[in-house]
Amino acid sequence: MKVSYYPGCSLHGTAKEYDQSVKAVSKALGIELSEVEDWSCCGATSAHSTNFKLSVALPARNLAAVEAGPQKEVMVPCAACFNRFKSTQYYLGHNEALKREIEGVIGRPYRGDAEVLHPLGIFHDRVGLEGLASRVVKKLTGLKPVSYYGCLLLRPPEACRFEDYENPYMLDGILTALGAEVKMWSYKTDCCGGSLTISRTDIVGRLVDKLMTMAREAGANCVVTACPVCMANLDTRAGENVRLPVFYFTELMALAFGLAGPADWFKLHNTDPTPLMGGLGLV
Repeated sequence: MKVSYYPGCSLHGTAKEYDQSVKAVSKALGIELSEVEDWSCCGATSAHSTNFKLSVALPARNLAAVEAGPQKEVMVPCAACFNRFKSTQYYLGHNEALKREIEGVIGRPYRGDAEVLHPLGIFHDRVGLEGLASRVVKKLTGLKPVSYYGCLLLRPPEACRFEDYENPYMLDGILTALGAEVKMWSYKTDCCGGSLTISRTDIVGRLVDKLMTMAREAGANCVVTACPVCMANLDTRAGENVRLPVFYFTELMALAFGLAGPADWFKLHNTDPTPLMGGLGLV
């Protein structure tokens, strides 16, 4: 399987362990990634907070680049980037006048035929849970995660069209296939505060503490996410008394597959996961 790959800004910076683990897992599963030529920032979150047309033009430029390339399917791991790509496709697919205007801004045609995919969907649907389980060489026995999606992968549902936006299930299935004991909770899609992490740290702290408290009450010993913004907030803003280790789901996939990298990636986390993972004999 060959797909285009849009890393976005976060995966080349603060979320580089996500980028590296996505690439490692994809390679192990026979998925060939081709980085979008001359990609640029999608505008999340600053553009859509300040200028609607800019927030559409920036993703449209990247989508047009995918359309011009050999692979019309594009993997977009960052939840914020995924949201902006899908929202742009929705806006331009429902407003021909806006589409013509944006084409003038980006200086190239936009056809709307790129298929925006998240690695969760690719791994769950294209590879399949049985295929994932067959690659496991180290079951994540003793790991009791809760799956945390946050807001951006699923909302607005008419644009994102990804999973059940009230009770998503793909991440639970993947973690279970890796041998983890997934804990059920009702906070999978509650907001962590997003980009308020700098401007209103007080709000983010309260939201994150609530999430961590509820995860603990559910019996979890860690939180697993697919969003760099959520990862940053959960990993840095939780109070000491409620803090849990947080992982990108692809880090755990790489660990279960016996790939190189997890030990180095875990060192980049603010909340050190090695006491938990070492205690379980997983690292």
